[in-house]
Amino acid sequence: MPDAKHSPLDPFRVNVQGETVTIPSRLYQDEPAAGWETSLTPPQQVIAHCLYSRHSDGYVRQRHIEQVLESSDPWTAPFVVRLTGEYVLEILEAIGRGLPGLTVPGSTQRKLYGDFIARNPAFFVRTERLAVNYWACYYRWKYATFGTYPGSALLEALRTAASEHTGTRWPRNTPSPV
Repeated sequence: MPDAKHSPLDPFRVNVQGETVTIPSRLYQDEPAAGWETSLTPPQQVIAHCLYSRHSDGYVRQRHIEQVLESSDPWTAPFVVRLTGEYVLEILEAIGRGLPGLTVPGSTQRKLYGDFIARNPAFFVRTERLAVNYWACYYRWKYATFGTYPGSALLEALRTAASEHTGTRWPRNTPSPV
């Protein structure tokens, strides 16, 4: 990765299959020159896309998270889940399109995200609260109720995945989708 213009901001910690992973909230590195992926192995490419999904530019975040969504690697889940609580509508829509299995009972995607949420309940609560705040601030004029906001459907699918994984009803920290 090129040198950063600024230090990464406010890292957050999550549990991925029993290991603590520290992820920067924002990165300020420029994207590498075209063709950068060819010098990396497939796992290195996914890691780079995950890191760039934390970029300060929403367009950069979107481009890179779209490359991560098809991965079934457990360590990609925190990068995706974190973006469900952010404010860029196009990213929320891309995540919704890129995770069709999230709404399918027993699917690999549903198991992956259900396990991640179950291991990180406080992180998920914070993500839900961020999503509600961004909806209220930027999108309430367009989506009169939280349930019609694209982020609401994603959070509901994640909550359902956690419920399926744990066998218990997962608590809601957002307005009702109805």
